[in-house]
Amino acid sequence: MFERLFPKRSKAKKPLPEPTPQLALGALLVRIAMADRNYQAAEVGAIDKILSGTFDLKPLEAAKLRATCEALERDAPGTPEFAKILHETVPYGDRLALAYAMWQVLLADGDHAPIEEETLHQIEAALGITPEDSANIQTRALG
Repeated sequence: MFERLFPKRSKAKKPLPEPTPQLALGALLVRIAMADRNYQAAEVGAIDKILSGTFDLKPLEAAKLRATCEALERDAPGTPEFAKILHETVPYGDRLALAYAMWQVLLADGDHAPIEEETLHQIEAALGITPEDSANIQTRALG
């Protein structure tokens, strides 16, 4: 009787989309924000703002992209695969701008956790950003 009233739902997940530069960037931003296991609204807002500005999206479109990126980050390949997509498709100068945007996400919640910074530096290295440029970006982001 209860089966007719409350049928079991299929637990099949929707297949994840193939990572694109947009999804790769979003997933890396989410990865930085979640590195300290404390994903806050300020970080979500910063990610949406970066996605909106970078890809000329309306706020709702950016939020939908971020939601997809959250699922992708949770269930998809690791940092090197996402970074490789960006390394191959984004010019170096633009990758520097992306690294600066990643610092904005890291700092969005007002908490500068070492694990977040370590994750960000790993991403910068995978993006091919030189240690000198990484240090300059960090200095600029920290003011």
